[in-house]
Amino acid sequence: QVQLVESGGGLVQAGGSLRLSCAASGRTFSSYVMGWFRQAPGKAREFVVSITQSGSNTYSADSVKGRFTISRDNAKNTVYLQMNSLKPEDTAVYYCAADHDGSSWYRGHLALEYDYWGQGTQVTVSS
Repeated sequence: QVQLVESGGGLVQAGGSLRLSCAASGRTFSSYVMGWFRQAPGKAREFVVSITQSGSNTYSADSVKGRFTISRDNAKNTVYLQMNSLKPEDTAVYYCAADHDGSSWYRGHLALEYDYWGQGTQVTVSS
């Protein structure tokens, strides 16, 4: 069992930056593919970015490429999401998720491939 706790959300003006953190419990953090998803009001949850177990590979949705960066520190059981050049359309609840067998990496980075989820943190970008 893994527990995930996100932090770092808030209100920021368009063009600004935020850094989200996701702290994980347990001793097997380094074995999980980690991902960030988001859900805006009235919309489905969507994939944002993910990172492999060692951190050597990342994959981003087209909507955030060049603006968002995922990283992880396995010694601290933490994954980060650095968000730059934020836009009002980035407004959403952001969720951290863990995939225990890495299947998401080969199956389209779908939410259903992830096993554990955090409670979410709100990001609001004003225009």
